[in-house]
Amino acid sequence: MKWFKRLWKEEDGQAMTEYGLLVGLIAIAVIAVLVFLGPALAGLFQDILDAIEDI
Repeated sequence: MKWFKRLWKEEDGQAMTEYGLLVGLIAIAVIAVLVFLGPALAGLFQDILDAIEDI
């Protein structure tokens, strides 16, 4: 029981867990933006490639 109480009060690993959650949320946000803006970006890059080929 003492081990469980000590584990409950220990805060050393909490910062790393919080950083992991932040990295996960940022990754989800980046993926969501790419999913929504992906077709528009693909069209933009295709227009640029077409313009370069015309030169």
